[in-house]
Parts: sequence; structure tokens; C-alpha cells
Amino acid sequence: MNPDSEGGAPAGPPRVGIVLLPEGRWAQDRRRWQRAEEYGFDTALTYDHLAWRDLAGEPWYATVPTLVAAATATSRIRLGTWVASPNYRHPVPFAKELMTLDDVSDGRIVLGVGAGGAGHDARVLGGDVLAAGDRVRRFSEFVELLDLLLTGDRVSYSGEYFGAADARMVPGCVQRPRLPFVVAANGSRAMAVAARYGQGWATTGSTPPEDGPDAWWRGIAALVSRLDGVCTSVGRDPSAIERWLSVDASGVYSLASLETFLDAYGRAGELGFAEVVVHWPRPTGAYAGSEDVLEEVVAWLTAARTDGVAQTSGAPSQHGS
Repeated sequence: MNPDSEGGAPAGPPRVGIVLLPEGRWAQDRRRWQRAEEYGFDTALTYDHLAWRDLAGEPWYATVPTLVAAATATSRIRLGTWVASPNYRHPVPFAKELMTLDDVSDGRIVLGVGAGGAGHDARVLGGDVLAAGDRVRRFSEFVELLDLLLTGDRVSYSGEYFGAADARMVPGCVQRPRLPFVVAANGSRAMAVAARYGQGWATTGSTPPEDGPDAWWRGIAALVSRLDGVCTSVGRDPSAIERWLSVDASGVYSLASLETFLDAYGRAGELGFAEVVVHWPRPTGAYAGSEDVLEEVVAWLTAARTDGVAQTSGAPSQHGS
């Protein structure tokens, strides 16, 4: 697939996507996904883990069924993974699930995909946890094979980590030539995967949040520069790949207040990000916050879009010059 077929530098202010952790029973959580659409968020995403950090012992539901349910409960908002990895997935059945999900949603699916870490998901199947370099090689194969499967009818493939023997993928995705990939990457080798296959690039940053938000943002600027260099080295126009930023990884929760959101939104816009990703507030623990602030942010975004002022200049960062 030609990754330049979609993506590109933002034509205006950043879009805003929101992550909904898959932790609620659907009878109640359905309404939250509908609210994400009603609020005007551009994308609603969910984590692709079997268990996650401090919530490993708490309720946690499967990603693809959750997104299928969300697709039937909504009609306009884009939906996706944040992010899927090869830690416990094989490209052949996963591609079939993604193709079906794209059909159920009528072409509203975006695949956020990354190499995966060394946590629970890397150990849960009982195998060895790969070293970082091996995970990147596996990731490259994973994305390559997903691309082949989602753009082909019959695919055979033999790699170091994955294989396919006459895998059938009829009728293919609703989105053509396939649903878009947003590839999470910080290092140069993983960024090369993004440059080759991604309509978008995503990052949570590489600077530890304990170093402080200013250091984290300087790290984000450095990653943007690195991506530009990697794109150029593989023959990809750097302006042709969208940039997605998970601003809550800075260590400062973006929905702590409207002012906090505007600061993150403004900084991301200044760095050329097309989509700013935030998290739905939770009562306690990770992403703890108030839905009152969420509604303040929604009101600001709605007014800004209506008035045509939701430009970077309309959401100034508050970090000084």
C-alpha cells in the first residue's frame, strides 16, 4: 500500500480523540460511547490489552468486541485501537477481525498499532519476553503482513515471527485500499515502519513524566524532528504523515482543568500534531478527574469550531515563549 494515499499535515487545528478504557459493562458503557459522539470528539479509542497496569485485577473487557458494540451504538465518530500490538495477536485472525469491524462500522475504523511492551500482555501466553530489538523486528513483520492481508484477497507469507498460508481476505475493507494505520513509534527503526505503512504516526513521548512536563514536551519536539529525518531517509514526504499525540503521557492529566487542556492542545498544535488524544476521566487512579471538566472542554471545542477560531492561535499554549 502507498502510505501517502491518506494522512498529511493538518489543514487546521488539531482534532481531538478520546480514549475510553474497556472497563465497564456494556449495558452501562454503551451510553458513554454515544456521549463521545454527541460531544463531537473526532475519534473514540480504547486500549488493546488483556490486562493493564494497576487495573490488572479490575474489570477489563476485550478490545474488538467492545469496538464492534461501539460501532453499532454510534454512526459518525471514528473508532480505533490505542494501540494494538503483536504481543498476543497474530496478523491473520486479527486482519479478519479488523476487516469485519471496518464493515460493521461502515468504514470508521482506524488501527493504532505499536510494538508492545514487556508487561503482562508479553507474558500471558507463556512465552519468553522478547528484547526490545526483537520486538521491533516482530513489529515490522506484524505491520507488513497486516498490510498485505488487508489489501489482498489471498496471501501467503513466511517470516521470522509470523506466517500465512493462502489466507483469504474477501471482500476486503470498506475503506480502500484498507483501513488507515496509525503507527506508534519513538525509535528510528519503529519510525521507519510508520513511514512505510502508516497514514499516521503516534507517540506518548519518550521522556519519563517524572522529569517534568517541560522536559516531556522538549522530548516530543525532538521526536517530531526524528520522524522527519526517518521519513526523508525512506523516501516519504514528512508532511504526508499525520501526527497523533497522547498528551496525558506527560504526567499532567489534560482534563484536570480547561486551562490544562488548552495548554496541551496549544503545544500540540504548535508542533504540527493533527490529533490530540485525551482520556475520559475516571473516579480514581489513572486519569482521575471530573466529568464537569470534560464538559467544559467540550463546550470550548464546540464554541471554537462554531466560531471558526479553533486554530492554534485560538488555543494558546501557556508555557511562555
